[in-house]
Amino acid sequence: MKVLEFEDLKAEDSLLLTFDGAFDTQAALASELEPLFQMLEKYADGWMPDVIEGKRRRKYARAAIWKALEEQRHERGTTIGFYRTNWPALSMTLSLYFPTTPPKLDILLKVEPLSFFAEEERCRQLVELVRTWASRYLISHALAHGLADNQLSSAPNFGREMQTSIRDGFDKIYEVSWLNVFGPKLVEAVGRKRMLSTPAHRVEELPNGSVLLVLWPTAADFASDEAREAQARAHAHLRPDLDFDTLLRTLRERSAALAPVEPRFHPDVAPILSRVVDSVALHERQRKIAEFNTYQPPEPDEWLPSESALPPDIGDPVRARAHYGDLAEHLVALLHSKVPSVFDASPESLTDVDFHFWQEEFPRVFEREHIDAHAVPAIGAYLGEVLVRHLGGQWIPRQKLEEAQVLVGKRVWLPFVRAGRYMRSCQSLLDFSLTQLYRVAERHRS
Repeated sequence: MKVLEFEDLKAEDSLLLTFDGAFDTQAALASELEPLFQMLEKYADGWMPDVIEGKRRRKYARAAIWKALEEQRHERGTTIGFYRTNWPALSMTLSLYFPTTPPKLDILLKVEPLSFFAEEERCRQLVELVRTWASRYLISHALAHGLADNQLSSAPNFGREMQTSIRDGFDKIYEVSWLNVFGPKLVEAVGRKRMLSTPAHRVEELPNGSVLLVLWPTAADFASDEAREAQARAHAHLRPDLDFDTLLRTLRERSAALAPVEPRFHPDVAPILSRVVDSVALHERQRKIAEFNTYQPPEPDEWLPSESALPPDIGDPVRARAHYGDLAEHLVALLHSKVPSVFDASPESLTDVDFHFWQEEFPRVFEREHIDAHAVPAIGAYLGEVLVRHLGGQWIPRQKLEEAQVLVGKRVWLPFVRAGRYMRSCQSLLDFSLTQLYRVAERHRS
């Protein structure tokens, strides 16, 4: 059963919802969790999950939930996932932890795109869902906000060491999100009267002593200047020790960091740079686009005019060309499981190879002697084979691999020299990409 993966969509911001609560283990698990799913089905307007995943995927149904929870159960707890098969994409994880006191009920939920929550009524439904959950289960803290901005806030550590963050959790108002539920302990730490007088779109005291706070009618425009002012006012009110102007300046800087930047990449390396951009964290994406907009890769110089080509110095050119083919197959053997397109030996597969080596930080992770002895020859031969197959190139064999050439039009290219430069460092994977050399060779083939 195929679910909609976030990677299948255009990279966009998501709505993040986290719910840190607790449940009663004295009650039967099904009856204790029944209200959670009743409210989900009532209020998940347009983003209701239709797939449950435990040990295997099943269609959403109450019986399937209980089955998945039981399948995944171990001595410390149980965790199951919820997904959708249609737009918008959903990833929701329900985790129950039994050894803690009280036992924990944690929900981590993402819906992409965030723009799905631009409508006020849909956002109101989401608020009602969280409100009913927080009224039913003992809660420590809950939030809903844009994922990228949440990352910029350095949540959940907020500048603390990991162990400190795990130990203390959300023990003070480090950040105010679009939607917040502050548990009784946090409310008392701030002061109930102060908490209930927070300037915000909606402030409501819940029956169990928690307080619901919503900054703004809609989640999707959290980065507008008006919403940022509301966010800074609420935060400064809840934390009188913090300065409003400083908070607002920081929030505006975060909005600027998230403002869309139009990609204007160098055309010869645009395919690989686009892949790199899509792989970085959402909150870093626009900065990376701006950085790559000014990036100019070195012009490939691994070539000679055809009249300056080194002549073949191998007695059996057919055997030599077969050897290059065998070397190229070594790259196919190395990458075929992670880069299926490597079988195609196509221009597109060169970009896939570029991205794989960059993502894996291959030149940094693997030993230099193995890279030089095995990876470089395989990459050089593979690049040469693509030039031969798709640009009508011809191998000019040489005893030394670095001297082997591929004749394309009025130039001969040195694929093994390129591969050696390519594998020098992680930055070299971009500066000397296979994608770029192919595109330049393609332009000069006639």
